Amino acid sequence: MKLSRSIRLGIGTIAVALAATACGGDETRSVSTSAENGSLTVGIKFDQPGLGLRNPDGSFSGFDVEVAKYVAQQLGVPAENIEFKEAPSPQRETLIQNGEVDYIVATYSITDSRKEKVDFAGPYFVAGQSLLVRADETEITGPDSLSGGKRLCSVAGSTPAQNVKENYAQDVQLQEFDTYSACVEALRNRAVDAVTTDDIILAGYAAQSPGDFKVVGEPFTEERYGIGLAKGDDESRNRINDAIEQMVSSGAWEAAFQETVGASGYPLPDAPQVDRY
Repeated sequence: MKLSRSIRLGIGTIAVALAATACGGDETRSVSTSAENGSLTVGIKFDQPGLGLRNPDGSFSGFDVEVAKYVAQQLGVPAENIEFKEAPSPQRETLIQNGEVDYIVATYSITDSRKEKVDFAGPYFVAGQSLLVRADETEITGPDSLSGGKRLCSVAGSTPAQNVKENYAQDVQLQEFDTYSACVEALRNRAVDAVTTDDIILAGYAAQSPGDFKVVGEPFTEERYGIGLAKGDDESRNRINDAIEQMVSSGAWEAAFQETVGASGYPLPDAPQVDRY
């Protein structure tokens, strides 16, 4: 039977759409299935010294990287079969929902709003929000001292800057960049007065530039870092939780911390308790 031109065009359009869906990254992934197939794609930060950093030679280092590798190993995937993908803060949920990564280990705080879109294993670390300032700064000692129109930098898609504005200094001037490294450069160039995010992240930047910056004040939030994965992938979440508990009990968690973050002077915190929600 000969089809009309309009029908042929319609069928062709449907075929193209189906092909795009099959080839595109709009389907969530099962971590366990990827592991069984022998490889994993893991989202990390590329610009956070001590946590997730892409080195000049193309290798990756940091505590989050070591956690990601340990989890992969427990799932049966060696480090050489991990593809690390950059996971900027504003894109983390999208990367998981689109199936572009299997899981994300990127200073990813577990929050109720995020749990509406993705699931979390962990926490694997508990940090607290703080402030980074220039070494010669004397006026800024904590979030309350940011009043008077101080310029505060954080990353778009993260919660720390908004937390300061809502709870401490309503007249602070917020500047949001794509990365914390851009915030640190703005601080160095005196374009902003302080950078806010979790204390462990700030300690890494301070250690990277000795004598230029300092972390001030006591932490004023609790940030529970989780491993983000596709919503509803319960089997994989349970297996990753098992891996985190094994990392802690075996001593590998403390060893990874000392090898990556310890040099910054950040004190070893208590080991986290996995939340089996």
